[in-house]
Amino acid sequence: MAQLTPRPIVPLGLLCLTLILTMLPGCAEIEDLFKKPDPESVALPEPPKPRIYVANESSSTVSVIDGGSYQVLGTVDARNHSTHDLALTRDGRRLFATNLASGRLSVIDTDAMETVASIYTGTRCHVVTLTNDNKQAWVANIGDDNLSILDTTTYRILGTIPVGKGPTGLTFSQDGRFAYVSNQADKAVSVIDTASHQIIKKIPVGPNPHFLVVAQDGRIWGTNTGASDIYVIDPDKQEKIASFEVGAQPQQIAFAYKGMQGPLAYVTVGGLNKVIAVNADPGDLRIVDQIEVGKGPNGIWANPEGTRLFVGHDKSNDLRVIDSGSSQVIATVPVGRKPIRVVVSR
Repeated sequence: MAQLTPRPIVPLGLLCLTLILTMLPGCAEIEDLFKKPDPESVALPEPPKPRIYVANESSSTVSVIDGGSYQVLGTVDARNHSTHDLALTRDGRRLFATNLASGRLSVIDTDAMETVASIYTGTRCHVVTLTNDNKQAWVANIGDDNLSILDTTTYRILGTIPVGKGPTGLTFSQDGRFAYVSNQADKAVSVIDTASHQIIKKIPVGPNPHFLVVAQDGRIWGTNTGASDIYVIDPDKQEKIASFEVGAQPQQIAFAYKGMQGPLAYVTVGGLNKVIAVNADPGDLRIVDQIEVGKGPNGIWANPEGTRLFVGHDKSNDLRVIDSGSSQVIATVPVGRKPIRVVVSR
């Protein structure tokens, strides 16, 4: 009878370790597991390009333009008449458009590029501005000499505020405590306490005051379209502290940089068919640059970096893109008839 040779007993733990080691990759492969990926080889999602929106008054439409290629993405029917002013929510999802002839505010879904609501605000609603928290839209009604306050969620009118005669411009202070309303017939800007909805002061500014905008330093800038000057209001003193002649029919203002110089106030001047760049220090207002553009420059907006200016022309019916560093027009985009207002998403 053959004698059996006993096999050595392998501990279970050692057997498991052996199996694990045989399954592990080689040293080079192990190094690859812990190697950090090359940042240049990782494909990051490209951030969405900003969109440019242009209100075309005579077409009653809004042109939507890609902010990278400057190609027209679509045209939105406002479903009203005489689309004039625009205000875009901070997230870029809703665009509010006034319609002079209809007296109504159009609400546009920017993803779908269609009008989803229309609210009557008053006779000849002219401009719309969103409160700093985007919860309300304030609309100036020229024919009623008042402001309508709209809830931007429910689209209900919350109330109205009587102002001066012919309100045409509207902006808020940086802290949101005050609203500024230019009144054509009064040649003045009304200052409204946004908590009490009471006018606390009227500031004389000049003939036919129109557009208003708040600058990066918090001062309020405006244009006297019926004359040839722009002006600056100090929100701490609630007084006009400076004015400056730029040419006949100054329309709107945006702030941008010319290389390292700036910010500068870029003013569309309809009577000259130019954009005039003004040093933005109220104590040293002077012309820094003059840029030849199309016929009837009106609406103007700057990109967040302050390197591009987008100008709508209400006579040549186009949008022109200006490189503020070189002061050159780098693109011309046909839009609807009588483009008045331009806004750009972040």
